[in-house]
Amino acid sequence: MNTIRAHLNHLKEHGEIGYYRQALQILQEHHIVIEGEPVPAAGSGCPGSRSQSLEVRTPSPEPAGRQPSQLSHWPIQLHLISPSAGHFKNSDLLVAADCTAFTLGHFHQTYLAGKTLIIACPKLDTQQEVYLEKIKVLIDVAAVNTITLLIMQVPCCGGLVRLVQTAAGQCQRKAPIKVIVIDIKGEELRNEWL
Repeated sequence: MNTIRAHLNHLKEHGEIGYYRQALQILQEHHIVIEGEPVPAAGSGCPGSRSQSLEVRTPSPEPAGRQPSQLSHWPIQLHLISPSAGHFKNSDLLVAADCTAFTLGHFHQTYLAGKTLIIACPKLDTQQEVYLEKIKVLIDVAAVNTITLLIMQVPCCGGLVRLVQTAAGQCQRKAPIKVIVIDIKGEELRNEWL
């Protein structure tokens, strides 16, 4: 344990806070407690992963009855889609962070209606270099008309914006990109074209 403590102190003394936090996380995962060292909170240091309780709103009486799904195709997960599938050709594309649909009570009617959909999580999804290539095909080959990015107001969602912007920057065609940012209570904070 003294060796571990010495390594932790070395990381702190040399300003390697990222590695220090990572080491604490690994120790916690292996149920190793080092006396005098803090135990990291759940959420791995990302403010967007911090546990929070939200006040549940009373549902409004409107609209009456069930609303129909606006989903026009399957699959929707970016790893699973074929960017050359016919339904993407000349479509308005919604690229939604996984959490957004669960935050918005009116996701289908307000954001999905009339659009094709792909979903992704920039924090948890792996092999995102595949995403870059698929988005480039959607822009250059499928010739999507517009791209709307629907993301949460958490730091990790910014990765989805960067991914789409990077892909768009490498394309021959240009497709207008809109970013809509939602807070964790389902309120729209930003809606603007880039």
